Amino acid sequence: MNLESSLTELKGIGEKTAQTFARAGINTLEDLIGYYPRAYDSFLEPVRISELADGQVMAVCGFIEKSLSVRHLNKIQIITGKIREGLETVSVTWFNMPYLRSSLKPGNRYVFRGRVKEKGKRLVMEQPAVYDLCQYAEKVKQLQPVYPLVSGLTMNMLNKALTQALRELDLTRDYLPVEIRKKYELAEYNYAIHQIHFPKDFQDMLMARKRLVFDEFFLFILALRRLKESREEIVHSYQLERKPDTEKLLLGLPYELTNAQKKVWRQVEEEMTRKKVMARLIQGDVGSGKTILAFLALVMAAANDAQGALMVPTEVLAKQHYEAFVKLMQQQGLPYKAVLLTGSLTAKEKKEVYRQIESGEAAVVIGTHALIQEKVIYQRLVLVITDEQHRFGVKQREALSFKGELPHTIVMSATPIPRTLAVILYGDLDVSVIDELPSARLPIKNCVVNTSYRPKAYAFIRREVEKGRQAYVICPMVEESEAIEAENVIDYTEKLRRQMPETIRVEYLHGKMKAKEKNEIMERFLKREIQVLVSTTVIEVGVNVPNATVMMIENAERFGLAQLHQLRGRVGRGNRQSYCIMVHEADNQAVTQRLEILNKSNDGFEIAEKDLQLRGPGDVFGIRQSGLLDFQIADIFADASIMQSANEAVGQILEQDTQLCMPQHRDLRKKLIGYTKNGFENLNI
Repeated sequence: MNLESSLTELKGIGEKTAQTFARAGINTLEDLIGYYPRAYDSFLEPVRISELADGQVMAVCGFIEKSLSVRHLNKIQIITGKIREGLETVSVTWFNMPYLRSSLKPGNRYVFRGRVKEKGKRLVMEQPAVYDLCQYAEKVKQLQPVYPLVSGLTMNMLNKALTQALRELDLTRDYLPVEIRKKYELAEYNYAIHQIHFPKDFQDMLMARKRLVFDEFFLFILALRRLKESREEIVHSYQLERKPDTEKLLLGLPYELTNAQKKVWRQVEEEMTRKKVMARLIQGDVGSGKTILAFLALVMAAANDAQGALMVPTEVLAKQHYEAFVKLMQQQGLPYKAVLLTGSLTAKEKKEVYRQIESGEAAVVIGTHALIQEKVIYQRLVLVITDEQHRFGVKQREALSFKGELPHTIVMSATPIPRTLAVILYGDLDVSVIDELPSARLPIKNCVVNTSYRPKAYAFIRREVEKGRQAYVICPMVEESEAIEAENVIDYTEKLRRQMPETIRVEYLHGKMKAKEKNEIMERFLKREIQVLVSTTVIEVGVNVPNATVMMIENAERFGLAQLHQLRGRVGRGNRQSYCIMVHEADNQAVTQRLEILNKSNDGFEIAEKDLQLRGPGDVFGIRQSGLLDFQIADIFADASIMQSANEAVGQILEQDTQLCMPQHRDLRKKLIGYTKNGFENLNI
């Protein structure tokens, strides 16, 4: 067996089971060993029943007082009983597990481990796992990995497959040169992979994680540097010229660009007139005015009898940009035709759009990833812009570039990343920062509160809706989970519907919905048919709704500051005062301190810098900037120092061996080729 081997080569995994693993993106043994735990569960010694605490996962040792009871509620079977130890008792509840009535014998001692909840004035242990005393003794003080699961995939299936794969695979050959491992105190790869899945203790897990985080950053930065080197050698066969239409557009705007916007536009305009290919990141806070700069660049391309394309992550956003561009051209009396290309167009509509693009009739093409389909042939594509670029894989961005004759590239991001890290993460791009907001923009009013504030928050949302406004409520999860105690979109929507009058329409949105459903919900929210939208972070890059004035974020302690800032950027887009209510459940000073940074500042870059200062190795399995930068195990904030070490190591290697041809770098070269094909291309950075 080798890393490319199919899972079906493992004993006990047939085609049907392999399909279950495939739903989690696991098709080969390499995928399997690279499917890292998202957290670890530590089994502590059982406590006395009197020491149980609300909201905690705890274990007690005791016996079932008498036979368990079963009652039915709709289609749910509820099994209840009491655990006794000495004179102390605690209630226990299981759902849809009737077999426990016969398997748990009254009078026999077991260890029960589960989440404790306060119901009325009594504590209840819900859905606890049951162990005999020897089983539990083996687990105490061991770290148990917790993996992200999909339907049909269990922890037991993963553990069995991983145990067998790690026994069969020979991972002793390490691609990292010995001097790099020694300099940065990195574990060997073989050790790291074993310990990340089956750690002896917390320290071994941290050592393993450090090596794997280093690998992820190292390979990404190395691939990025090589990409930049290849781009720097490219020279255009054409050269664009400055045209009066861009100046006409600037003078005709109903507002003046900020100094930051003017500076960035001068950089873009100058680079577009050179023969060398432009590759530039425009990084700016939500509302800083990146879109108008994109429109200016598209007009400049069109004025040179060429084409420009703008690719965005959602259909609703594509439609908004298209309508805004067409309206701007009409207002300014400019002749440039734009077309909208998305996946939901009919075959007939697509055929007509393809014709207009190929003939050159369409000077500007705005759309989703439909822009990179094989059937789309551009006549003369000289400019490619991707908006909210971290939502596209490197492969998708490159695919759009290959549609043209080595076009200029602009990628735009509202993700607030500290500049020290941005220089590394966007190593293939020149970085421009719009660090100024338009003066007319009203600052968002923030408040950080605990869950007792919810009734007031709901009343506030109700009043805003009665004024004709709209609101977002963000939950960290799609549906209820046994492993994580946090608000989920589906249950929360039902709860909120009960709190709101029938006249207020409450709907939900999450990433597991089909694209058509998501688009339909966002369209209805945009048309004000939905007043309150309960969503996961899928809306952080979605659509411009100037009428939305309230953003309420549940379990705010579970998000990184940069992501919280980006979420609240969904409001405050109109001329009315907007508000962000951050609700947290964690009752400790560190959480309050972090969230107070957001309460006092609306500057994304300042927030990102402070987040970087506050985060550390202790956060590696706590708050993640999920969705912002799609590394598998690494976190750019918690692991910033490892990223800087990886960047230094890449520089050291390339300085002595640019092509990786030296004997000690052969394994690294082979690893990089595989990574570029499989990992790097699909990273959403």
